[in-house]
Amino acid sequence: MEALRLEWDRGVPKLWAAEAMARQGLVTTVSSRAGTAVVVGWVGSIRERVAGARGILDDWGRSQAAPRLPTGDYAAVVAYRDRILLMRDEHARIPLFFRESGGRVTAVSTSARRLGDGAELERRYFCRYLTGNMAQPHSELTPFAGVHRILGGEVVELSVTGQMRGRVLRHVRQAHDPSVRTADEPGPGEAAKGLRLALEHAVERRMGRMTACHVSGGTDSTSVALLAARLLAAGQGHPRDLVLLAGRFGRGELAAEQPYIDEAMAEIRRYAPAARPVIVDVDDMADFDDFQHHAGDPDEPHAHAFRAPFWSRLHAAAADLGCDTLLTGCGADPIADANPLHLHRLARTGQLRLMTSQARDWAAGSERGLWDIVSAYVVRPALPLAAERVTALVRRRGTVLGGLGNFARPRWLRSGFARAHGFREASIAESRFVFGRKPEQSLYQAANYITAPDPLSWRRARQDGFFLSHPFLDPEVIALMRRLPIEAAFQPGRPKAVLREAMADLLPPRIGGRVVKAPFNQLYARGLRTHGDELIDLCRSARHPLIAEMFDVETLCRAVREAQFGMGDPYSWDRVNSSLALVVWLERLDEHSRARRAAMPVIAGS
Repeated sequence: MEALRLEWDRGVPKLWAAEAMARQGLVTTVSSRAGTAVVVGWVGSIRERVAGARGILDDWGRSQAAPRLPTGDYAAVVAYRDRILLMRDEHARIPLFFRESGGRVTAVSTSARRLGDGAELERRYFCRYLTGNMAQPHSELTPFAGVHRILGGEVVELSVTGQMRGRVLRHVRQAHDPSVRTADEPGPGEAAKGLRLALEHAVERRMGRMTACHVSGGTDSTSVALLAARLLAAGQGHPRDLVLLAGRFGRGELAAEQPYIDEAMAEIRRYAPAARPVIVDVDDMADFDDFQHHAGDPDEPHAHAFRAPFWSRLHAAAADLGCDTLLTGCGADPIADANPLHLHRLARTGQLRLMTSQARDWAAGSERGLWDIVSAYVVRPALPLAAERVTALVRRRGTVLGGLGNFARPRWLRSGFARAHGFREASIAESRFVFGRKPEQSLYQAANYITAPDPLSWRRARQDGFFLSHPFLDPEVIALMRRLPIEAAFQPGRPKAVLREAMADLLPPRIGGRVVKAPFNQLYARGLRTHGDELIDLCRSARHPLIAEMFDVETLCRAVREAQFGMGDPYSWDRVNSSLALVVWLERLDEHSRARRAAMPVIAGS
């Protein structure tokens, strides 16, 4: 989707913005004597989009200025008289790409497809993509040769004629200082107060004129909606409406969630009686519904396109009501819970006795074995590729999916293709990103890229009029949680203890005390039962030459069949899902023309 475009006409920059998205407030343009800024998304807060865009223009226009990036979900192009800046916030929700040749940028867009040539594909990208579902957002590679991604938190400086001057990664400036400012062993009470304040700020920044909150009946989404209801009740001079959005399953394991949803809705409306509950019937829906549309239309392969039907239906309901933002609890699991990779820090610093003691507590609290905990959070982060090889040897036993983890080459990816285009190097890079030198810190960075609905939110934004937003992935919330000592965050048998303490006065006891939610496994199984044969036929009938070059199609079809029968695990299913999405994306690549949608000139040149 193209929200903005920058190109040059005889060396003169021309900057355009999508008219429809500008009318919806999704694209904001501000100008001054110093230059012009076009911001896709929002800076500072959703309600103050113009002020946020002007802040970027003014702050970065000062001579010798090197400010921190502001908080928000945005991509921006800022054109001054003497230079042009391209930037994205650290969490990289909004895409931004540039086409470069010989050190000169020839075009910039939020759409890689609009910049690329389907006849010139970058094969290294597909190896990177296939290493795991977190690979795309933090890789400069795109599917198209010569088209590059601006990374999260990166600022690219160009001359006014497009010559590349530099690329720098910058940290996001926090709008509010977290309550816990030091690592002086704050207790659970202090930590809870800090998290409550940080979450309130995060929700406040994301509330618009009409805000929808996804309510699933869990601790995370209910916390976000309750805070939004409290802010709505307080008023604070900003008239706002609140929509409570939920999907209703009348059968299967997910039907057991309905009493929790009803209780959450009632409690939220106690604080905001005017809040409007909207229950969307999703009983007729399954994963992989309309898969060719969801996987084939995005600018890049979308590894979670199989789950898009659920989110699309909720998005459509919010859009029909005129909502301008949709808040979700997605992302809370790795952020708001205690960090088990802390065990890795104890092991590498020689505190083995303490590590063993805490691992036992973790095992008891999660009803897992001690070796399972040590293997997952100490051994595997230290030797991720070796651990996967050993697991594959032990568990394969003649199946395609057995033992297939995050980084190992799936058996349907041809070994010759993998060797020629850097799959091993991509696996090493991905494992280092996920675990890093200090896995307990890398967890927070990697968590930013596991929230599946984001690519769908971006693709649907023009028709919906809003982006999905994630308070738990706010920089202030992450900064606070990553500084907490494990003693303040971990209580055996009580996941997300700090969050539960922080929300104890608001959460209904039934929701505040629950530790298990029904998974979406049944939705996935139903989708494969319904569409498995169709997916296999799709693979066998694929005609794009890269598919046969890259995949052993019959082995991929066997993997789909094994997943249909319930073999494998979520790691291996993710690898199948991403590969199927790639097949559909390649097959439909030529269907999408590069014709431009209606746009308005922001800088038309001279």
